[in-house]
Amino acid sequence: MFVELAHAISDDIRRGALRAGDRLPSTRALADQLGVSRNTVVAAFAELSSQGWIVTRGAGGTVVAPEIPERTAKAAPARGIATRPGFALRTIATPPWPGGPAGVKYRLSIGVPDPRLVPVDILARAYRRALRDRKRTVLEYTDPRGSQRLRTAVASLLRHARGIPVGAEHVMITNGSQQALDLIARVLVEPGDTVAVEELGYRQAWRAFEEAGARLHAVPLDGAGLVVDALPARVRAVYVTPHHQYPTTVVMSPARRLALLATARAHGLAIIEDDYDHEFHFDGRPVAPLAARDPGGNVIYAGTLSKVLAPGLRLGFVAAPERVIERLAQLRAITDRQGDQVVEHAVADLIEDGELQRHTRKARRIYGERREQLVTTLRRELPGVLEVALPPGGITVWARASVDVERWKQRALDHGVAIATARDFDRDGRTRPYVRLAFARYTAAEMTDAVRRLARAL
Repeated sequence: MFVELAHAISDDIRRGALRAGDRLPSTRALADQLGVSRNTVVAAFAELSSQGWIVTRGAGGTVVAPEIPERTAKAAPARGIATRPGFALRTIATPPWPGGPAGVKYRLSIGVPDPRLVPVDILARAYRRALRDRKRTVLEYTDPRGSQRLRTAVASLLRHARGIPVGAEHVMITNGSQQALDLIARVLVEPGDTVAVEELGYRQAWRAFEEAGARLHAVPLDGAGLVVDALPARVRAVYVTPHHQYPTTVVMSPARRLALLATARAHGLAIIEDDYDHEFHFDGRPVAPLAARDPGGNVIYAGTLSKVLAPGLRLGFVAAPERVIERLAQLRAITDRQGDQVVEHAVADLIEDGELQRHTRKARRIYGERREQLVTTLRRELPGVLEVALPPGGITVWARASVDVERWKQRALDHGVAIATARDFDRDGRTRPYVRLAFARYTAAEMTDAVRRLARAL
């Protein structure tokens, strides 16, 4: 209450209703006049006095401070926060959020895991253990690379599950893969540098490179992945998603992988490998990352634990030569200082106990079943509309459509379903006859309902 009273009096001074030297009522008289306690008025006067608006002169009472300039009385500011800043801001081009408007029941446009599968009781236990057993370390400033414990655990996972020969010194933990890509872009790119990206791809990664000053060059794709022969002559880095190309789910062929690595070594290029869903490969074993075959140190490998657990946990990582990790940490210390130590120690606990690996196997089995269920349902409910095949991995389906996909996308929203089209992943916003449907988040019954709504939208 006293804060509101202090604001009201200072506003009167600004507006000129009270001028320098004007005497204010006594605290008792003002309290009686306003119907508030005298302590409230005393506290308000103390606040105004500390800010220099009023002065108390003993028997002379309390008056408006004499140094209040007359000109300030002519400009009465609006109460509350201004709706617009009083200065110019740099324009930032923000890509559209693909999730669709509020109220959509099925967001098939977003490839995220099902949070209902997360072992929350086990995670909560790991949180409690992190706070109980490591209360000193998790509540202090620490290494911007992330906790030593989680970096060691992630390095072990990368060595044994992905064949990447790294130690903890080659790993940095980030707040999700997007922070990893942003830091990588700012460490690598000088304004005007060219960064090659896949012709259809991840807009948020493109924006990270552009914000760092890069000029993007789109490289075409085919059934074997990125067309390496189409890389521009002078390029600083190439950003790729070779395991399951985003968004087409195509796996880059062995020949293309070898060609890309050879090109990087020959020309001193950086390869930014975004392995965003490595765990979810359903046909055979996952393909080894480029980083597993990189003796020249050209690959910066980015991954995430958010796809395995839940996107809200914001846990990503970078694996790269030690000098790269040092530079990333220097930059991270400026903007973010460090990650959430409680989360990092809790997840390290899950890895060390094998809980994360057990959860991953369970999720992979369930998502594999949902992949088959979605494809079966699409073929049954939308015959002749979509040309769809089982993707080798990932948590989305990429399908060619025989209808106007942009009109379908808009009408689907009226039926409570958000889908993504090729236009959402094209550098120039071109329309192509493809849709992307995410399946991991929904059960068989939910997906059947969603697909039937899509059929009605036609």
